[in-house]
Amino acid sequence: MSSKSSPVLVLSLSDIRRDPRVFRQIEVLRGLHPVLAAGTGNLGIDGVTCYTIPIRRRTPVGRADALFCLKTGRFEQFYWSQGHIIRALADLGNAKYRFVVANDIQTLPLALRLARGAPVLVDLHEYSPRELEDRWLWRFLFQKYGDYLCRQYLPKATMATTVCAGIAEEYTRQYGVRPTVITNAPRFHSLPVHKTDPSRIRVIHHGVAARSRRIERMIELANLLDSRFTVDFILIPGDTRYIVQLMRTAAGSRNIHFLPAVEMNQIVSFSAQYDVGLFLLEPTNFNYLHALPNKFFEFLQARLAVAIGPSPEMARIVSQFGCGVVAESFEPQALAKELNSLDADALDKMKAQSSQAAIVHCAERNAELLKNAFAALPQ
Repeated sequence: MSSKSSPVLVLSLSDIRRDPRVFRQIEVLRGLHPVLAAGTGNLGIDGVTCYTIPIRRRTPVGRADALFCLKTGRFEQFYWSQGHIIRALADLGNAKYRFVVANDIQTLPLALRLARGAPVLVDLHEYSPRELEDRWLWRFLFQKYGDYLCRQYLPKATMATTVCAGIAEEYTRQYGVRPTVITNAPRFHSLPVHKTDPSRIRVIHHGVAARSRRIERMIELANLLDSRFTVDFILIPGDTRYIVQLMRTAAGSRNIHFLPAVEMNQIVSFSAQYDVGLFLLEPTNFNYLHALPNKFFEFLQARLAVAIGPSPEMARIVSQFGCGVVAESFEPQALAKELNSLDADALDKMKAQSSQAAIVHCAERNAELLKNAFAALPQ
């Protein structure tokens, strides 16, 4: 089989149907080449051959061996002894691929081995060596491991992409690679800009319920808003006990509600009934400092005014388009002050500017960047 008739392999250790970034890669690729998508979860993507990577926990003996490897610098042994890596290598290793897309550094060594000399594009969703640096256990076990994978394998990739300029610059500074920036923007939605009701300003926050995001700070903020505001939280269960804790914290608050999760492909149209998209994210680690997440672009596509702290990647776009407010600090009081100062006219102007930003920051624009990246790979 010639390389031109061979499939493109897309590797991810995520549930691809719930991972918008990987799913958008596949959407672009399936219009160009045959695609084999390998990820976790229940795959099943139209027009795509799928392989589910079996994630299995190590035995107690295996966990002890893994800990020993991590603490003594036996990083190759740790990586290649992972059950899902062994299984994926066995199941996918006999095929020939046109090229391989490796999502995050954890798939790159496997991708390079499976490629057998074919080009490999690594998409770096985060800055992996400092991904969870706010957690002592992660620093204790995995920080040196992440740095090792980057130093050992990033230079072997044919091309790299990542999510924002700050993370791209750090990969260049530390490892000499120059990733192309492709943001997490969703597809363009042709939606109207709804007028704001001066007496009822509706605010939404949606996303994974992760303790490191300190969502309780947004609850604190909501309690500082005046009587015009209501704040709805749609939290994807990451930590169920944390959601229960947050609901208890908000109990008795007049203006806070928790709503059921919404399907990924419905979140923009659902959010369009609101006026403000809220995301206050303290920079407790490097990736949070440089956050430019899906939800930010979903707020734009929903034609909402955006309310954030001084997160530089998001703040740059908000300032460029005038599509929201940026607090002077990450304190809830600072962002509450900004929101309380707004009237309906100001919000409507910001929402109109979000409509302009939505034209620029959409998956269709990024699809062209992706196509150019794929076309630039050696054939």
